[in-house]
Amino acid sequence: MSGLTEEQKNILKALKNMKEPVGCKEIGEASNIPWRTVMTKLRGLKTSGYIESPVKGKYIITEKGKRVLV
Repeated sequence: MSGLTEEQKNILKALKNMKEPVGCKEIGEASNIPWRTVMTKLRGLKTSGYIESPVKGKYIITEKGKRVLV
């Protein structure tokens, strides 16, 4: 899966199941990862194009992010 860590994969999986943009706390709860860790990991995922932030502090998975989970 293109060199992603288990935490990054779990974050993407959690986001894939969300129906709308969500924040770090919700992602952390859905992925069983502390929200502070989620916040750090989101930065790299966003830079790599796996997620985007349509609203400040809220995140969604991109098509690229969905493809990496297949």
